[in-house]
Amino acid sequence: MSHISPVAQRLRVTFGKSGPLKYTSNLDTAKIWERLLRRADLPILYTKGFNTRPRISLAMPLPLGISSECEILEISLRERIEFRPGELRERLLAVSPYGLTIGAIVEVDTRASTLHSLVTSAEYRIQFLDGIDRRELQRKIDDLLGRESIIVDRVRRRKRSVMDIRPLILGLQLDSNDDLVAHLSVGERGNLRPDQLMEQLGLSESHHSVHRFKLHMLDE
Repeated sequence: MSHISPVAQRLRVTFGKSGPLKYTSNLDTAKIWERLLRRADLPILYTKGFNTRPRISLAMPLPLGISSECEILEISLRERIEFRPGELRERLLAVSPYGLTIGAIVEVDTRASTLHSLVTSAEYRIQFLDGIDRRELQRKIDDLLGRESIIVDRVRRRKRSVMDIRPLILGLQLDSNDDLVAHLSVGERGNLRPDQLMEQLGLSESHHSVHRFKLHMLDE
């Protein structure tokens, strides 16, 4: 007997977080979206069982304190809706909290791969709020990129691991505003956070802000 999916429609939403929302955890972000979708009266699909949850998923966790314009959310609906992207965007924005922006909304195949398996890397813009010595920072960048390997010890959930993070740094450069643009691996192939990069550059104590502006996906 063939299996019939309970998902009638799947939507992929690009959104941003700024202001106070950048200090919201990924779990709380999902809860915000659940409330927002209910207020917009969308037929959200819920999991079965005692502790039901909405069938929504975030592409890639965003570390606390980082703003973004490129977060991706997938929403599974139990019923199809008449899909007009502009109209739906306005409908969602009307009930969105301060700091949440909504970009593109597209319909995707209900059988498509999970978001987490599709995301491969992310680009960040790191701004030095007290200014920076461009020549010295460029020297540090060149030194880091010139290494064949960067071995670090990590302790996670009481388990220690040793790994080479050099392959996870895909790009690193200063732009015309002296902001550091970092292209870092995320997802199943390995994950490197901006704070870990800053530690390697010896800049953890600098006064800076981080903004994620692009997620790269396998299907691009």
